Amino acid sequence: MFPNFLPSQVNRLTDPKAIAFVQSIQRIALATSLSQHPILTTYIQKGNGGTPILLLHGFDSSILEFRLLLPLLATQNETWAVDLLGFGFTQRQKEIIYSPTTIQIHLYDFWKTLINRPITLVGASMGGATAIEFALTYPQIVESLVLINSLGYTCAPTFSKYLFPPFDYLAVEYLRQRNILALNLASILTSFNNTVILAIQCAMLHQEMPNWHDAMSSYVKTGGYTNLANRIAQVDKPTLILWGEADDMLPKEDAEKFHQDILNSQLIKLKNCGHAPQIEQPQMTFQYILQFLNNGKI
Repeated sequence: MFPNFLPSQVNRLTDPKAIAFVQSIQRIALATSLSQHPILTTYIQKGNGGTPILLLHGFDSSILEFRLLLPLLATQNETWAVDLLGFGFTQRQKEIIYSPTTIQIHLYDFWKTLINRPITLVGASMGGATAIEFALTYPQIVESLVLINSLGYTCAPTFSKYLFPPFDYLAVEYLRQRNILALNLASILTSFNNTVILAIQCAMLHQEMPNWHDAMSSYVKTGGYTNLANRIAQVDKPTLILWGEADDMLPKEDAEKFHQDILNSQLIKLKNCGHAPQIEQPQMTFQYILQFLNNGKI
């Protein structure tokens, strides 16, 4: 029923839309310069026509965060989502150092192998920082950008690069235990509403993949996208900035900074929406992206 490389916990999903999305996940043995062995890379592709859209998920997340948005975009455009290196259900090889640099190399090889045409990059949270870095490195590949509550000015805490055993393991394990606690509370307090439970299940599923702890520790110690802020003003692609006004993870001022520094940009603030518009308001997010791609102006 489900791809056999997914954790057994996938069988707990009960929502038909989530099940259909997970059943569409594909995997490719991707050759890269990062390893002598191909990296088993997970992705989803749906839709046809138009400039291909490539969706990039956030930190400690997976393509499942686009389970509501991707099917909408695919009604109008060829649409892809990929699990970034070190995240999601993409294979984690122990010999690789997981960092923004290796994420970019892996992403380029994925694009070159499967898409190989100019794209629109849609990045959410950390995926937004990844999209910006990719657009600056490969400007000939990226036609336009959509940044959804993006990292860039706010990044990982500076102490993260100094984590060492056993504290690196404990810091990463805290992330997993926090989600487990949230799931348990949701099961108790919202038994009449499966939406919250489903969201947490989808957010946790990739954490059961082999070497999750090691890859997370490796990435966290790099500090993430700490050197990106002073380069954001170099972005010259048409850019749509979508920002949930109730975001409790990033400062509200970051939205205005993106809009001010990226000259060819538009800023749309989403009311009654938090850090993840692609999950909280997928229909509205879809409409704004579609309008941006079709008209260039909103």
